[in-house]
Amino acid sequence: MITTDICIIGAGPVGLFAVFEAGLLKMRCHLIDALPQVGGQLSEIYPQKPIYDIPGYPEVKAQELVDNLMDQIKPFNPTFSLGERVDHIAKQTDGSYILTTSDKTKVHAQVIVIAGGLGCFEPRKPVLENLESFEGKGITYMVKNPETFRDKKVILAGGGDSALDWAIFLSNIAERVTLVHRNETFRGAPDSAAKVFDLANNGKIDLILSANLKSLGGNGKLNSVTLENKAKEEIIIDADYLIPLFGLSPKLGPIADWGLSIDKNAIEVDTRDYSTGVDRIYAIGDINTYEGKLKLILCGFHEAAIMMHSAFKHVYPDQKLSFKYTTVNGVNAF
Repeated sequence: MITTDICIIGAGPVGLFAVFEAGLLKMRCHLIDALPQVGGQLSEIYPQKPIYDIPGYPEVKAQELVDNLMDQIKPFNPTFSLGERVDHIAKQTDGSYILTTSDKTKVHAQVIVIAGGLGCFEPRKPVLENLESFEGKGITYMVKNPETFRDKKVILAGGGDSALDWAIFLSNIAERVTLVHRNETFRGAPDSAAKVFDLANNGKIDLILSANLKSLGGNGKLNSVTLENKAKEEIIIDADYLIPLFGLSPKLGPIADWGLSIDKNAIEVDTRDYSTGVDRIYAIGDINTYEGKLKLILCGFHEAAIMMHSAFKHVYPDQKLSFKYTTVNGVNAF
């Protein structure tokens, strides 16, 4: 059991900044995110995208912002459960909650903060017969630990940055990497695409274009994947792993069943403190909605600051929130 003051669901930029605001108030945080790394959409979808509306930064890359936020919260020692989804919450007699994740991790927290952006991201899955029976038995949708694929036959399917980047990276780890894409050109970064073509030309990976996944083979565990090309010809490839990388679909997931007020896939909140109407559960960032809502990172930062001052009373019910200022070498300090 992980014990903390605040459990934050979502480790995107707003969730990370909430850790900073909690730390200033001497509250501990544990963050849970369905993605295998922090940063949410910024890290998963567009890490190199420039952002122009962060105060003090005329321009900052998405991943750079995430890295800076991680540096900012480092003194407060937050803990993380990544690659896990919150499946269940149970309210305790003292008003606190126990959260259980998809990996059966349990977290005991006084307050829950939902900062899940557009919700938990679920992989877009290919339409294949018996797909579910091979999940966890050769089919995976994320690369959590690259060493899992050492000396294995790996098929990657997709045409975006994730497919290109992992094809490049795993070419030095797997026994054989095959990259399959339904088109002849890639959506990902041109530099990454060029590296993939170079690897294929040098025989380091197999590149199969204009082909689709057709069927899976194996008895209890994946051992082959059948492709179909434009000429309707079948190509059977031996495989230990298939990693479909067709993007992520944002969904509320189990959060939708927690008794919250939902409007168009967003959580309604009270703008006085961004509470949800369910005791000790708050929602900040793109996942909430209210009159005049703007889905901007900086608005989520504002919501995090206001919300944490409200959460304080649940973590420290016998204390008043106040600050005393002193002067150290002529500089005001807490």
